[in-house]
Amino acid sequence: MPMNKRDFLKNAAALSTFVLLPSGLWSCKKEVKKLTRLRTAHIGVGNMGAEDLKAISSHNKVDVTALCDVDANNLAAAKELHPNAKTYTDYRVMLKEMGDEIDAVVVSTPDHTHAPASMMAMEMDKPVYCQKPLTHYVSEARAMNKLAQEKGLVTQMGIQVHSFYDYKLATLLIQSGIIGKVHTVRAWSPKDWGYDGPEPTGSDPVPDSLDWNLWLGTSAERPYKEGFYHPGNWRKLVDYGCGTLGDMGVHIFDTPYNALALQVPKTIKNECREPNGFGFPQNNVVTYEFPQTEFTTETLKWVWYDGPGAPKDHEDLILPGAENIVTKDDSSKDSMEDKMSLDTKTADEGTLPDQGAMFIGEKGRLLLPHFMQLPKKIVDGKYVDISSEIEAVEKANNMGKPIRNYDSEGPKHYHQFVDACLGTDTTTAPFSYASRLTETILLGVIAGRFPNQVLHWDSENAKFAEEEANAFLQGDYRNF
Repeated sequence: MPMNKRDFLKNAAALSTFVLLPSGLWSCKKEVKKLTRLRTAHIGVGNMGAEDLKAISSHNKVDVTALCDVDANNLAAAKELHPNAKTYTDYRVMLKEMGDEIDAVVVSTPDHTHAPASMMAMEMDKPVYCQKPLTHYVSEARAMNKLAQEKGLVTQMGIQVHSFYDYKLATLLIQSGIIGKVHTVRAWSPKDWGYDGPEPTGSDPVPDSLDWNLWLGTSAERPYKEGFYHPGNWRKLVDYGCGTLGDMGVHIFDTPYNALALQVPKTIKNECREPNGFGFPQNNVVTYEFPQTEFTTETLKWVWYDGPGAPKDHEDLILPGAENIVTKDDSSKDSMEDKMSLDTKTADEGTLPDQGAMFIGEKGRLLLPHFMQLPKKIVDGKYVDISSEIEAVEKANNMGKPIRNYDSEGPKHYHQFVDACLGTDTTTAPFSYASRLTETILLGVIAGRFPNQVLHWDSENAKFAEEEANAFLQGDYRNF
């Protein structure tokens, strides 16, 4: 029988009280500096979870204490790397039994389990590193931020490129006024985390290695069908993922959103196919309007393009040396490994990067490829040398020079979380920031339920003016 979000979280909190926490067990806010090592528990250790586990455990002051996954194969692979860690298939049992033996929790599950797992951990005063997007529903994002703030917990969302040189540089350049006030942002990814086909019929035998009930978690019960859900295609489906917007969109939105100090949008429109109730549209053009900030004009227009062939041709995206059309690569046939990668092809000067963002301001444009490429300024159809501006920003902010090595740069965002829990650093993507960014993303996802219709968002009261859209701000949780 389904239960609403509030009841589920209340039950999760009650479960956490079964663990009798000793009086000396710290809350990260009050006694974090007393820790000299960090004992971590990992919920979800396959695919991106395996990468998260690798990066967190590469910190020399981390002890991996507990591992949890609904897939026995994933769990066995992680256990081989961390033989001293205890293993579980149910995160609720793990948190209950290991409450006094873990200091922080890493959540790397499909999107629909981010909030239930993270909320239970935070109710037990555990700092949380949670993969992007932070949540599956807008209401969950707000609840996670509220709880983290109330408890004063160290938190971090898994947007590791947030800590990369080029993104920091672009933020500082924009805020220095390199192109004046920004009036438009165009961002894109041709990744295809949508599904326009029919819902499958029938069922297949559940693999012996998979606990299907626990994989479904709080989502509605449905029969297992091979190739549709686990291990990777859940991103395409409305009950479990958030589409391309919720996957690559979070990474690519992050820098413009942060650089322009945006809050949440006033209006949202998604140009896409009619909803089918099962899969996200394969192609989306989402237009947001944001209120003015210190770095924008009176209003900011933001256009996101995703899916095969993205972005659509537009004069804002024509590069010096290019024809009067946007030249781009088509990665719609990328492998699963390619789709999960943050990497992008390096484009020629006249070719639009495979993924990226363009800031359009009063004094020109700034192109930010995704990723590990320097931003480029364009004025009157020509590239402008900004080496002196870059040098000034580097010097003023002690940035040093870029390192083009993902293996060495990737773990920095994770290590920042560990160091924050040890009291020697602060996180740059805490839930106070991540919840706003995620809310923005999710509003675009909801707009896909109402194609070509402008939705008006009331941030103060957390509701749409269009009453029918409010039904998608939260969902019922299944009692599993």
